[in-house]
Amino acid sequence: MAPATAGYFRRMTRRLTEDLEQLDAEEMAETSQASGAQRACDCSRGEEVTMLGRLRSVEVCPKSANASIEAEFFDGTEQVTLVWIGRRRIPGIEPGKTLLVRGRVGERDGQKVIFNPYYELRSES
Repeated sequence: MAPATAGYFRRMTRRLTEDLEQLDAEEMAETSQASGAQRACDCSRGEEVTMLGRLRSVEVCPKSANASIEAEFFDGTEQVTLVWIGRRRIPGIEPGKTLLVRGRVGERDGQKVIFNPYYELRSES
């Protein structure tokens, strides 16, 4: 068997036997790195970042005066919480959407967070 063919079968076997969530995380991390975006795991508090990833969940916190939207953003390496303050709805911000986000990394309850990030919706490819 040719080396190229053996490599193909090895990759196919891996795709069939490995955890789908792990494969998705690896694919997202590769896509993010290829785009030139920073990896969430390499970002630290106070740093201005640009990241590419996918929204895993979106939650609306409609407390009358303090409305906000919180989204779990994952780039394949680590989760970052995105918070839009003063919003109850943002068209296109929904689970499964791929975003390019820019903002300053903060920390809340020991987790990375970006408040009011700039974002661009990206096509699912």
